[in-house]
Amino acid sequence: MDLKKLEEIPKSYLKEILGSLSKLEKLKKIPFFTGIHFKDAERDLSRKIESYKKVERDAKRVWEIVELSRDENRPQCLDYINGIFEDFVKLSGDRLTGEDRSIAAGLGKINGKTVAVIGHNKGKDIKQRLGYNFGMSIPQGYRKSQRIMRLADRFGFPIVTLIDTPGAYPALEAEDDGQASAIAKSILLMFEVKVPIIAILIGEGGSGGALALAVGNEVVMLENSTYSVISPEGCAAILWKNPSGTKLAARELRLTSRDMLRLKIIDRIIPEP
Repeated sequence: MDLKKLEEIPKSYLKEILGSLSKLEKLKKIPFFTGIHFKDAERDLSRKIESYKKVERDAKRVWEIVELSRDENRPQCLDYINGIFEDFVKLSGDRLTGEDRSIAAGLGKINGKTVAVIGHNKGKDIKQRLGYNFGMSIPQGYRKSQRIMRLADRFGFPIVTLIDTPGAYPALEAEDDGQASAIAKSILLMFEVKVPIIAILIGEGGSGGALALAVGNEVVMLENSTYSVISPEGCAAILWKNPSGTKLAARELRLTSRDMLRLKIIDRIIPEP
């Protein structure tokens, strides 16, 4: 085997390939093994290397999309609200315990027709991101969303949701306030309302935090957005306990818009400039 090929092997797989080569060298020292076995083994190793290189290329391509979905320069929820909806009136509070600024909600107009708008806020700089908790919502935010959905259903207003979150806030205080219940009730309510719902993934679509706003008659994704049950970092930590597997995890999660369309999880993709 040409050892120069080792230089082209992604570092994630180098240890495994070197282990296979070591075993091959040990086999060569056993007298009753013939050369043809070694040729077959070396051929298999070469094929494995090519396969690994392809996987690595795919992983890099997917990771570029993940980075684009997280780019702080992407248009965010408030940008879309200000650019699309006229006479937007912000509504705050869940009428139970408080307000969650990580979710923007209210009523606006498109071509003179009133619609309810609900979306995740992330913020564009560190000050905003801290104020919006990096787009990670707490139960008050999901209960506020439910209040707006019920209001829309009562008055016959269509609902538009704009999803961009790494996931719901995972802190103990959020769980104590009923995080899981708030998400579940939001999902259930979106199945129950009679008005049409359009759910749009505009950036990250992470776990139940995204799904709580992503049940709709029409679910669409921007071309460079993502939608996943868990972040690639979290997946790599659970499966391999090693952050070096993050890009591979992103590939295996099938989280791009094209993956979602192929799996029939979304209805269509909105091209980006």
